[in-house]
Amino acid sequence: MACLAVRVKHKWPQLAILVPVFKYMKVTLINTADAGGGAPAACMRLLKALVQNGVDVNMAVHQKLTTEPRVTATTGKRTAKANFLLERLPFIAFEEKDKTVRFAFSAANRGSNIADNPTIQEADILHLHWTNSGYLSIKNLQQLLQLGKPVVWTLHDMWAFTGGCHYSNGCDHFVNQCGNCWMLRRPRANDLSRKVWQRKFDMLQSAQNLTIVSCSNWLGNVSRGSGLLGSKPTVAIPNPIDVEIFSPKDKIAVREKWGIDADAKIILFGAANINDRRKGITYLVEALHVLKQQTGDAPIQMVIFGKNKHFDTATLPFQVKELSIISAESDLAEIYNAADVFVSPSLEDNLPNMIMESLACGTPVAAFNTGGIPDLIDHQQNGYLAEYKSSADLEAGIHHLLFLADKAGASAAARQKVLDNFTNAQVAKQYIDLYNSIL
Repeated sequence: MACLAVRVKHKWPQLAILVPVFKYMKVTLINTADAGGGAPAACMRLLKALVQNGVDVNMAVHQKLTTEPRVTATTGKRTAKANFLLERLPFIAFEEKDKTVRFAFSAANRGSNIADNPTIQEADILHLHWTNSGYLSIKNLQQLLQLGKPVVWTLHDMWAFTGGCHYSNGCDHFVNQCGNCWMLRRPRANDLSRKVWQRKFDMLQSAQNLTIVSCSNWLGNVSRGSGLLGSKPTVAIPNPIDVEIFSPKDKIAVREKWGIDADAKIILFGAANINDRRKGITYLVEALHVLKQQTGDAPIQMVIFGKNKHFDTATLPFQVKELSIISAESDLAEIYNAADVFVSPSLEDNLPNMIMESLACGTPVAAFNTGGIPDLIDHQQNGYLAEYKSSADLEAGIHHLLFLADKAGASAAARQKVLDNFTNAQVAKQYIDLYNSIL
């Protein structure tokens, strides 16, 4: 990385200043995968945004799932699978009897040393994202921090500053040093969460080259109050979105293409995993039953997408069209455009990609007022922020958005929110400014 200083002329010569101009920087993003979830999608979008804005950037992943040439797999498929199993299986002995926590806690005791990989060695800046599921152990993260390169760590959940949970479900033990973890079978002061917290503390104690980025203001504030990351410089920078792909389209045409009733009011719900406790499906079911009582025989239908292994759509009071997993962004954009309202009953979330995607397409969103969601939704302007865990208020929000008098105004406000805050150019500039400041 070459750097030069330019003397900026001023009408008062004594106030001339030297401004560093970075002619070249090479950045490596590090994420477990390049597809298959919220963090991979956000990381890939950042990769493309940075490329569009002149940054020499690559991405290191556990397993490569796309054809993107700037993405490099740093471990083989067999190693990746073995690390995943060896990191995950031991936790079964610790997890509480409710198996829903199985993938909600990561001890990060297995992974791969990627410090010698060329894409790591050649980088001026290492940019960590989500590295769990057997990609990087805490020891592997320490190996990267010890390289002496500036490291940026974008938080996609709470894991970096907890004793292992990705979302704490209201627990605040991470403010001190974890222990007595509700996710564990036998919670106690010196349980697995305390031991994981201590390993992270040892890793971070000497990390003077680390800058934290939170995707939402909420997560940044929580991180600043944590015992692990509270002393680290922290800045909030959102995820970017391609506003050309996610944009308003002909509602009648997309409904016809996807076999969705042209005359019905459409409620859309989606999640990477519909059965995930955090996604709040039970609150949505309750809200929809109230909505049915309120609207009677009004032509209302549901469209649902995402992985669904156990949820019975027959429990919903409206006709349901289930689309399973939608991978192509162009298809997702069409589905958002087919809806009158997108509902996100998530109980814990950072800066949900799906809410941003829906808003970019001009479709208002009803969601709980929690986490980073208020960064996206302006109440009763581009959506509805319902009282946390109130099915009744969530129903009120869905009803409000379905029967809006000024639908065009709400749609325009939804789109404008994204144009004003989350475009590739805006987010890339914030990251470039950050990179330059730490170089």
